[in-house]
Amino acid sequence: MDNFTTINTEIDTRGVVHLTLNRPEKKNALSAQMIAELTEFAQTIDRQKSARVVLLRGAGDVFCAGGDLDWMKLQINADRAGRMAEARKLAHMLQVMNELPLPMIGAVHGGAFGGGIGMACVCDVVIAASGTKFGLTETRLGLIPATISPYVIARMGEGKARRVFMSARIFSAAEAQALDLITDQVPAAQLEARIEAEIAPYLKVAPGAVAASKSLARALGPRIDAEVIEETVKQLADTWEGVEAKAGIDAFLSKSKAPWA
Repeated sequence: MDNFTTINTEIDTRGVVHLTLNRPEKKNALSAQMIAELTEFAQTIDRQKSARVVLLRGAGDVFCAGGDLDWMKLQINADRAGRMAEARKLAHMLQVMNELPLPMIGAVHGGAFGGGIGMACVCDVVIAASGTKFGLTETRLGLIPATISPYVIARMGEGKARRVFMSARIFSAAEAQALDLITDQVPAAQLEARIEAEIAPYLKVAPGAVAASKSLARALGPRIDAEVIEETVKQLADTWEGVEAKAGIDAFLSKSKAPWA
């Protein structure tokens, strides 16, 4: 498959595409380059005619820690147009991953925070190691979980999402399952076997029918169109320009307490 820098892609003899976020030294944080490479992957995977299912996972100790720190620093100094342009790239990546014509299974371990939860929510099935921690941590920085919000709400429903959407509290895999964020959670030693159990049925069904069924489900689900996505981009830009975001990010970068902590 294509050569990338921040992600690894391999396809096995069964047609299982192994997509790995590969910045373990950065806890697989979503950088501008990773966002671009994930977008390219999603837009070109249909060239792999033998592909049947995608398995998404993260290298190292953590599935995905959210937004990359260097990427965030650039947003501090950018103007509104620049911030919105970067937010659109992230929003577009999530959209094309969500609309992937193949079923996508997420194997989550260690932690999924902020944008990492967004990555989990664009999967069709998510299996987590039981020790995994989760958190929508944006409000600690004076920000909001904007571009990931359509997928989080679609996965969890508004009522369940509101339990963890604003508090930035860290929660367990068991609670993530109760919130419908993940499908199942098993001990780490059983994760591979549990993933294989999810993969197996897709190797026995018609690929075209699978793609059409996924597209149908998406069409009948909550509205996630260009208008909705652009509104999330606008709201994120609005928040970036507020006094809370400046204070929260300054505190984060200086490893001090934010004014509201």
